[in-house]
Amino acid sequence: MKTVNHIYILTLFFLLLTITSTAQSIEAWITTANREHLFEKQSQELVFNTENTDRHAAIIIDPNQKMQSIDGYGFALTGGSAQHLMNMDSGVREATLKNLFATNNSNIGISYIRLSLGASDLNSFVFSYDDIDPNETDFKLNHFSLSQDLNDVIPVMKEILKINPNIKIMASPWSAPSWMKTNKNIRGGKLKKDCYQVYAAYFVKYIQAMKKHGITIDAVTIQNEPMNSRNTPSMSWFWHEQAAFIKENLGPLFKKNGIDTKIVIFDHNGDRPDYPLSILKDYKTSQFIDGSGFHNYRGDMESMELVHLSRPDKSLYFTEQMVVEDPYSTEIRIAYNVNRLIIDPMRYWSKNVVLWNLAADPLNDPHTDNGGCSMCQGAITIDSNNTSKNIAYYTIAHASKFIRPGSFRIHSSNTNDKSIHLYQDEQRPEVFRAGLVQNTDLLPNVAFETPEDKIVLIVANNHWDTSSFKIQYQGKFVKINLSPGAVGTYIWNK
Repeated sequence: MKTVNHIYILTLFFLLLTITSTAQSIEAWITTANREHLFEKQSQELVFNTENTDRHAAIIIDPNQKMQSIDGYGFALTGGSAQHLMNMDSGVREATLKNLFATNNSNIGISYIRLSLGASDLNSFVFSYDDIDPNETDFKLNHFSLSQDLNDVIPVMKEILKINPNIKIMASPWSAPSWMKTNKNIRGGKLKKDCYQVYAAYFVKYIQAMKKHGITIDAVTIQNEPMNSRNTPSMSWFWHEQAAFIKENLGPLFKKNGIDTKIVIFDHNGDRPDYPLSILKDYKTSQFIDGSGFHNYRGDMESMELVHLSRPDKSLYFTEQMVVEDPYSTEIRIAYNVNRLIIDPMRYWSKNVVLWNLAADPLNDPHTDNGGCSMCQGAITIDSNNTSKNIAYYTIAHASKFIRPGSFRIHSSNTNDKSIHLYQDEQRPEVFRAGLVQNTDLLPNVAFETPEDKIVLIVANNHWDTSSFKIQYQGKFVKINLSPGAVGTYIWNK
């Protein structure tokens, strides 16, 4: 009997030892600047240990300090992107979409999509959902139709939803229909005051019509880039106009129709935090608003933190950023872009990251004339049935695969944060002194806790004279090699 008990105790001991060992191992996915590794899982085992042999400061992870919840990471599914996907053979398209939206194996698990409400500048031509002669009117929206989206965007979305039924979807208009505008043109101009209510009804019809196709719009922005009238399509809004539209028209109409789609304001660059803050200062308006959207073509992402400091009760979204590369380059600027487009927005309280855009052809087509983006490269390039992956793909992959919706950003020490440095007293070696150190050499990073009780840390090595860093987690340490210009995503059990 004693022998049996001894065997049982030893078995239990080794089982617990195995579980403990497994819990402290770290999975690493790396992209290197020289393209030797492009979002590849590393075979080298990384394990936390109790020895702190390196005197350099560590990235300290603390899951007890939780910040914003995460909605997801992804791309804009423009009309042009959907057009290219629909032109592929069905089997090739299915495999392509699985790589993008599934999470198993080497698939990257995109979890957020932005649609254009009507045409964007990455459509081959302009259209709205109520196209009539600009000199006529249709205040009852009798001519409203999703007919163009039924050719490409809606079929592709239905295939995506089969892969990920819970994907978050945001929709943004580039312009109201021409007949609603002061200049009767899809480019520039403003929304006529007598069309505020019918334009609110236009949003409602769109959300309801998409719902009939099984597509739930989680959020709408009022206008893509409301201070930019140079795109085709485009439409200008002053902040007080957008505020009045929400307070008097869109918000009440959503409420009347039982629509819980989130309303997001601004949707423009970080150089103008005054725009969303001016709208949010009015309580009657802000009660209808979920949050503010930001792009990163101008200004600084710290503007998002300014808005958060003023209204921490409102959400922040990173709704657009183009990122391109030379497809024939032997190097990839992954550290720069992950730092700028993943780490910074997350540290400045964004709930998501959406890059511009999902797919284009080798010539970056299609796009509209007279203001369409001729340099907007897709995350993937589609050439008939052939695809290739670009820098935007790898940038999003480092977050989307492991930081699933419902995750929380948690504390991780960052560049210039202060930490405690212990050192021996010069006269008494057995005595240690404590001093503050400003860690200018810490690599840019951001950390998360996932619903599966995983810790995920993204690190971008933008220091060309640094090839390693250290993590401290619950009193244990690990030193990790990461080549200059590289990015690593590190995952371990909480």
